[in-house]
Amino acid sequence: MLGSLKIVLLLGVIYLCRAAEEDVLDLTDSDFSSVLSQHDTALVMFYAPWCGHCKRLKPEYAVAAGVLKNDDPPVALAKVDCTEGGKSTCEQFSVSGYPTLKIFRKGEVSQEYNGPRESNGIVKYMRAQVGPSSKELKTVADYEAFLKKDEVVVIGFFEKETDLKGDFVKTADKMREEVTFAHTSAKEVLEKAGYKNDVVLFRPKRLQNKFEDSSVVYKGEPETYSLKAFIKENFHGLVGIRQKDNIRDFTDPLVVAYYDVDYVKNPKGTNYWRNRVLKVAKEQSEVTFAVSDKDDFTHELNEYGIDYAKGDKPVVAGRDADGNKFVMSTEFSIENLLAFTKDLLDGKLEPFVKSEAVPESNDGPVKVAVGKNFKELVTDSGRDALIEFYAPWCGHCQKLAPVWDELGEKLKDEAVDIVKIDATANDWPKSQFDVSGFPTIYWKPADNSKKPVRYNVS
Repeated sequence: MLGSLKIVLLLGVIYLCRAAEEDVLDLTDSDFSSVLSQHDTALVMFYAPWCGHCKRLKPEYAVAAGVLKNDDPPVALAKVDCTEGGKSTCEQFSVSGYPTLKIFRKGEVSQEYNGPRESNGIVKYMRAQVGPSSKELKTVADYEAFLKKDEVVVIGFFEKETDLKGDFVKTADKMREEVTFAHTSAKEVLEKAGYKNDVVLFRPKRLQNKFEDSSVVYKGEPETYSLKAFIKENFHGLVGIRQKDNIRDFTDPLVVAYYDVDYVKNPKGTNYWRNRVLKVAKEQSEVTFAVSDKDDFTHELNEYGIDYAKGDKPVVAGRDADGNKFVMSTEFSIENLLAFTKDLLDGKLEPFVKSEAVPESNDGPVKVAVGKNFKELVTDSGRDALIEFYAPWCGHCQKLAPVWDELGEKLKDEAVDIVKIDATANDWPKSQFDVSGFPTIYWKPADNSKKPVRYNVS
């Protein structure tokens, strides 16, 4: 009986996956223009089957497609294989890396997609592409319903036409993918809210706490403190809920508490630990604080050398301003979190370095860098170096490999090191070498007073 149930459940999962995949339009050179012209708004993913990033994005993309197809108005999600039937289309739209995502309107390319790569984030970003950027609240009922949204909202209250209203409209247009906006000039709403010519950021009920205000009024001047800056500064509050689709919002130095963050099934338990982080965050304004679900960030925890976050108490890790990684070794408590944060800021902690084993011999024409020898081999070598950051699964990297070996052979007697590092298995100084795709190549001058320069292949 149990075995049969498992089979039924497995078949159900397979069916759902296939159903979600079918919601993504599979386009080729022959039907790309004709199909897209039928959709007011569409997101297109240009991909290569061998691309690791594409493989990770596909299931998230499919789930988003299943949600967005039922919206009013609907948003279509499509994909084009740049290695087979969509080669000409990919060339037409100057696709040079995978995956590349672009937003189309009525078959015409509108803009690059620079949003999240996770299903919820894709849905939110694309929903913001249709309809007005700010919802008009005509009645008190509209206003009260809007405040019940389970997210941070920004409302403009305008008794009359002002420069602030003009700035609000411009900001809503620019930030529509990130923030939910509304506005009102209705007398009954203004009286109910108690605002006349203000812009107010409201936190949802689940995030309200005793350490910070539940609503914040914009008091700045556009010339000195923009409305956009105000929203970004206050959006996540003292301790943000850090998710896959908003990682970029949280800057270093950063301290994150990883545990079972679940505001649907366990809001009380989630806030129990978040409130303790809030107490520390209130005292340590120099650090960005956040909480993240440990299951959603298993890969990130692995980057800190943590295979699995055991127990109910949070596991804490963080980065300093230079991107060095640290793990709190003591059990979670307010006192220990405060001490860890202070030591991180004061440079008293030993950083964690993810690294493969240091090669026993590194005398070949291409030197192999790993996390533990990067500083010695590259940063402090006192020699010029050309470094390739690669991923083993990357097709472009595989094609470059023999060329890189040949380059190393030709320059083996010169005062320059040809280096490669597996960027998926090792750490490196990310503040100096920004790597967002593979392969990425940097020129590092022998003179450490000069910054490394990214090498762009023309």
